[in-house]
Amino acid sequence: MARYHVVHETRYDYGAPVSLSQQQLHLSPRNLPWQRCESHHIDIDPLPTWRRFGRDAFDNPVMWVSFESPHETLSVHSEMIVDVGSHLPRVSPEESRPWEVIRDRLAYGGLAPEGDDLEAARFLFESPFVRVKHEFAAYAAECFPAGRPLLEAAVALMHKIHGEFQFDPEATTVSTPVLEVLEKKRGVCQDFAHLMIACLRSLGLSARYASGYLLTHPPPGRPRLVGADASHAWVSVYCPGLGDGWVDLDPTNDLLPDTEHITVAIGRDFSDTSPLRGIILGGGSHEPDVAVTVSPLEDASAPAPGDAP
Repeated sequence: MARYHVVHETRYDYGAPVSLSQQQLHLSPRNLPWQRCESHHIDIDPLPTWRRFGRDAFDNPVMWVSFESPHETLSVHSEMIVDVGSHLPRVSPEESRPWEVIRDRLAYGGLAPEGDDLEAARFLFESPFVRVKHEFAAYAAECFPAGRPLLEAAVALMHKIHGEFQFDPEATTVSTPVLEVLEKKRGVCQDFAHLMIACLRSLGLSARYASGYLLTHPPPGRPRLVGADASHAWVSVYCPGLGDGWVDLDPTNDLLPDTEHITVAIGRDFSDTSPLRGIILGGGSHEPDVAVTVSPLEDASAPAPGDAP
């Protein structure tokens, strides 16, 4: 098990007063077979008029808040301690089932799928940021020849995206269409996750979006920088017979996530997992200032739980 202290800070400085605001927060980590949240708290300034905790449609922990008094700034400070264990597949990718077998299992044949296939079917179709089109199927086709094991093919697609796309934070925005990402071959982790999901769904496979944090490593001899990290995104593909039926893949870093990825939320795409989203009245022009710090708990430089960096 790896243990981490994570601080996620978001601040809005509005260009004009906000008279009313309602927000949905995905900032609480999921408890998973390989991940356990030891402690977590969220501090908000100004104090919300009301707040409510619950679960969304994908069983992610969620906080809903409302502000009913005028305010010109909004600060959200999330802090957690979380344990993450290894969850790599216990068999090699070549031992997974042929991808067409899983595709055919998920295809609608007049009868509703059952059990895990029914849950996986939620992630077969288009969603706000993911399209199902022949362009994506064509891009992935060389990775999915007839009879190839599903996980081996998915790993090949991950390698292909990593090798052919350039990480460029200036190339896209949160609303850039995934077809444009395919054309320009540039973007960020969110874009690469959406692209890979679009490819898998266009082939008739179930794929979901995972959002959370990634431990980054400072250069040798340099201290870990506070606030230098960011939220991260990766992909899960439905692969029955392996673990809990889902296998994570990170096309941005070309690896299968393990103990250095911390899962906060899963969904169809970014729209289901955004750390902070909602509606406001007023506010003028504004952009969030976001800082994330992920520190191994044994790291002496990590702030003590409850202490803001």
